[in-house]
Amino acid sequence: MKTEYFFGLHAVQQLLETAPQQILELYVLRDRDDQRMQQLLDTAQQQNVAYQDVPRKTLDKLADKGRHQGVVARCKSAQLLDENALWDYLDNATQAPLLLVLDGVQDPHNLGACLRTADAAGVQAVIVPKDRAVGLSATVRKVASGAAESVPLLAVTNLARCLRELKERGVWLVGTADEAPETLYQVKLEGPLALVLGAEDTGLRRLTRETCDQLVHIPMRGCVESLNVSVATGICLFEAVRQRV
Repeated sequence: MKTEYFFGLHAVQQLLETAPQQILELYVLRDRDDQRMQQLLDTAQQQNVAYQDVPRKTLDKLADKGRHQGVVARCKSAQLLDENALWDYLDNATQAPLLLVLDGVQDPHNLGACLRTADAAGVQAVIVPKDRAVGLSATVRKVASGAAESVPLLAVTNLARCLRELKERGVWLVGTADEAPETLYQVKLEGPLALVLGAEDTGLRRLTRETCDQLVHIPMRGCVESLNVSVATGICLFEAVRQRV
């Protein structure tokens, strides 16, 4: 079984609340008894997760000198789902799905932030390609603050083929591109929808772009040429949420 380490009070607290079954071992700093640590220990007790009191040097070693704040959890490595899980969901969906597609995002901090925003917006699944994209690493899960456990992340072998099948199932694909003639705020984002955003530096790949039903751009008023993909994701998703209320 592959395992990975989580550390930091907030990250471990979120893991205890959202996926306690993933935790194999929990280590806490001996003699630390402040309010934040006590809250974490109370949650561990409620979730029937046992913990060990250990000296600081043990935590320093487990966290590889990272900022652990007195707590480290050894967890089962998260498993990516595949497109079969997506088709099962769509076949049984009782509401119009809102999906997020990320084409080639390679920065784990960006993917983690996108997952966190996706959770806040009520996204049913986030879709990424298996190749040339970051996976579900410990860094992604930590930045996501629990969203990696609440929002399914699906890695597909052929993204363009997956998008075409989504279209066949009635999902409207809206991609982002700087040169698109219409803005995000000029299009309808209701009904079955997948928002498609590209990599941090290159944007959507050609085939992904051509597969989208519609391309839009986010209007920019300042001097910067583009937005970070996680920021753009937040803007697009919550415009969709606004329209779908």
